[in-house]
Amino acid sequence: MSVCPSCEEPLEESDRFCGACGYDLSSAPLASAPDGRPEPATTRPPEGSAEWPAAQETDSSDTPAPVHLPTDLEGTESDGGALPASGVRFDGVPEGGAAAGAPDPRTATPEQLEAATPPAGTKLCVACRSGQVDPDGYCENCGHAQPRERDHMEQELGAVAAVSDRGLRHHRNEDAFVISSAALPDGSPAVVAVVCDGVSSATRPDDASLAATRAANESLHESLPRGTHPQQALHEAILVAAEAVNVLAREPATAREHQPHQNAPACTFVGSIVTRDLLVVGWVGDSRAYWVPDDRTATAARLTEDDSWAAQMVSAGLMSEAEAYADERAHAITGWLGADAYELEPHTASFKPDRSGVVVVCTDGLWNYAESAEQMAGAVPVDAAARPLHAAQVLTGHALDGGGHDNVTVAVLPFPGARQGAGSA
Repeated sequence: MSVCPSCEEPLEESDRFCGACGYDLSSAPLASAPDGRPEPATTRPPEGSAEWPAAQETDSSDTPAPVHLPTDLEGTESDGGALPASGVRFDGVPEGGAAAGAPDPRTATPEQLEAATPPAGTKLCVACRSGQVDPDGYCENCGHAQPRERDHMEQELGAVAAVSDRGLRHHRNEDAFVISSAALPDGSPAVVAVVCDGVSSATRPDDASLAATRAANESLHESLPRGTHPQQALHEAILVAAEAVNVLAREPATAREHQPHQNAPACTFVGSIVTRDLLVVGWVGDSRAYWVPDDRTATAARLTEDDSWAAQMVSAGLMSEAEAYADERAHAITGWLGADAYELEPHTASFKPDRSGVVVVCTDGLWNYAESAEQMAGAVPVDAAARPLHAAQVLTGHALDGGGHDNVTVAVLPFPGARQGAGSA
């Protein structure tokens, strides 16, 4: 088989399980023989017996028929249940009823079960609940691929919270976020949120977004305590994040030869810093930041301007916003972090809101379903400032309910910032 019969993922000849969905390839139908005739297929034996499949005759060229292997024979267990040649029951339980080497939970004593219990912290398979997961993310017992850690992530640090989800259409989450709190020289806190969206058309987009968020956060925690103005600190953090992504492209020439069609790793960037009286945003690409006041009678606002084809058309006066975003080229980005970026131009802006509210920092996986500031304000719960994690969860659900066509990542920062004191996260 060249592709998985379950999800059509390309396969290697040595694969026993699908790397994408964990499908047991030993249970798949056998392919046709080179001469065009079907390979012998196993059939369920008559009740209470097991028989070898009938041998095929030689063909017109006297070519011998394929040799039957012992694994072609379906056996019968002592309890009368049919056992396929793969050694797995039809109900999915491994032969013997438990993982290889593990006691059968139906007959084992409590002492045997306790002795077989894996050490605390051991990750067990989500499918069979008995096999341990190897470092590559597959069950050592049943071979199922395990959910990736980044498929769904949530974090809350009191003054800020974030949620990231793979969405309903993508096979992995290429977004990344980091939230933290740094101490300014006067001891007051500066709450930080950075969100990056990996560019899917580039190679290793998930690595790019992760590298950018981590590098930016480290930079901010170095510069803010020194007294660097938050807007300047965020500008410098974007440059540091860009360099971290550029490093990913510096791979051996031999690796490039095997993947000449792939672009350098790339991602978008949006970040926000909230202090006691200042709100700062910085961005490259089409990830966005919104301002949503607690008083919903006040005006909400989008704080960023996309680096995208549509935004350029509107800025140049060539198209209306409705016309530009209706075009199929609308979401083509014109700015990103990556070694093949045309020219890095970090955007930063600072604001001094005259009222309390929240900053929503997100990827296009969310704002595609709440594009205008008014639509975003309508999706944000009224108690978002008091319950930022709940607000981030609700906004993620809003995107998934809308279709979940992309990875979804959102951070919610209440303004004014946290009053309880700062700490590094």
